[in-house]
Parts: sequence; structure tokens; C-alpha cells
Amino acid sequence: MNKDLLSLAELTADELWHLLNVAQELKDEWKGGGNQPILMGKTLGMIFQKPSLRTRVSFEMAMHQLGGHAMYLSPEEIQLGRRESVPDVARVLSRFVDCIMARVFSHKDVQTLAEYSQVPVINGLSDHSHPCQGLGDLLTMMEHKGNLRGLKLAWCGDGNNVLTSLLFGAARLGIDVAVATPIGFEPPSDVLEVAFRFAQENSSEIDIGHNPNDAVRDADVIYTDVWTSMGQEAEKEQRLRLFPPYQVNSTLIANAKPDVIVMHCLPAHRGEEITDEVADGPNSVLWDQAENRMHAQKAVLAVLLANK
Repeated sequence: MNKDLLSLAELTADELWHLLNVAQELKDEWKGGGNQPILMGKTLGMIFQKPSLRTRVSFEMAMHQLGGHAMYLSPEEIQLGRRESVPDVARVLSRFVDCIMARVFSHKDVQTLAEYSQVPVINGLSDHSHPCQGLGDLLTMMEHKGNLRGLKLAWCGDGNNVLTSLLFGAARLGIDVAVATPIGFEPPSDVLEVAFRFAQENSSEIDIGHNPNDAVRDADVIYTDVWTSMGQEAEKEQRLRLFPPYQVNSTLIANAKPDVIVMHCLPAHRGEEITDEVADGPNSVLWDQAENRMHAQKAVLAVLLANK
């Protein structure tokens, strides 16, 4: 594994499997009474341009449970690229901490942090991808479905950064992906180029379409996300007109396998992309998924900082 984790596209299939297995081991250890303090004396500096419940708490608790310390740096404190240049922030912060996690608007910022940092940098979310979310999602699928190879994952909604990470990870591990988005909201062409190459190498299939009923047919997993992400507020009215046919509701999931699991990276806009009936229903694994972010991130931290 490289010094940094900026995108799941940077990981081989073996590296992905290793992270998932370490995550499962650390989760089992935690549930069995607590984790060993393998990160004792280590500090994670957390840069936030965007607010978050899950990213902040899951990283803080991951470090705490592994014996380390996490330091929250708010948007006002850092003002990344405005108060101080991104290279200078990387140079200074990496003299103080053992690892940097950054939740940013522009993927270029997290790439620049990694370029100038002396310590590992983890992408906590960018406009390009959300690798830690993708790892947590793959861990959740593995727990609920066992072997990942040959599963069908259906995505309904916007072709966003979460989908990018899922495409990269799923294609590497032999999971078939069927995507349904409104016309004009497909994943970026450069993302699809990489994902299709991974899929060909690993005998998985990727289908990009616009019909949610077709996408979820015989699906093992249905995934959705908010229709309007942070930074897209100007498009909200247009999106609210175009996306209702992609709502994950009981009628839609009836087209999938009876034991389909429904996933959402949260926060959910209930009544928009997902109904209460589904989010709180028997097919939902939303809360397992949220918890698994912490365990997946423990694995990333353990591999980067403890050579696990």
C-alpha cells in the first residue's frame, strides 16, 4: 500500500482484501472486549472544510480505540488554501502529527497535501471520491453476503463521489454494478474508463443506464445517496424535479432479490432518495454500514501507522 490513501483506484485487489480482513479482525477484537493500543503515542490531524457527523466521530473513535489521539481542525482554523497555502499546511502539520485526514471540497487539495506531507494523508472525502466510505461499504457487504465476488450492486441516483469509490472497489473485487442515474448525471468519463478497465481485469460487469427498475432487478445490494450534495445547492430545484423516479422505496426493492440489503452512506433526506419504510425496514443495513466506517478506518490507520 502507498504512503497515502487518496482513492480506492490506487489499491490492488490484494491490498483491498487485506484492508477488509484487518478491518474485520479489529472489529471482532473490539467486540470481544477492546482493541490493543497499537497506535499508542500516534496523533491524527483532521482537516475539515466540510462539516460531518460520521467522518469526525468515526476517525476520533478509531484513533481512541487503537490507543492514539485525534485532533480536530475546523474550517475556520485552517482556511485551507486561503489563510495559508495547501503545501505550507502540509509541510507544517506533518511536523506535528503522524497522519493527516482531510475532508475537502476539491480533490486537488488532498493530492497537494499528500505531495508535500512527510506523513500519510487520508482522503476523508473529496469531490472526486470517498475511499473510506467505500471500504466501510465493502466490509458491510462482506459481513451480510459473505463472498463478494459475483454479487450485484445496484446504484440509484446521482453519479457522485461515493459511487466513484464503489465502482473502483467493486470492479477490483469482482462485484457487478448496475447504475441508474438521470440523463446527464452519470459518473465522470475518466472514472468510468478506470472502472471498466478494473472490471475487465477481474471478470465483473458494469452497466450504466437510466432505468432504476432494470438496475435493481436481481440485485443483492441496492445503494442510494442524497440527490444534492454539499456544494451543489444551486442545482437543488433542478435535481428535485429529475430524481424522484430514482427513490428507493418498497415498490422499487420488490424488483430485487428477496434478501437484498439496502445501503445509504448518510445523512439521508428521508422522503426524497429513500423512504422511512425502507430505511427502517428489514432490508436496511444503514446502521451497520455507519458503524463499519469506524472499523474500516481503523484498518487504514493500522496499516499506514502500525504496519499491520
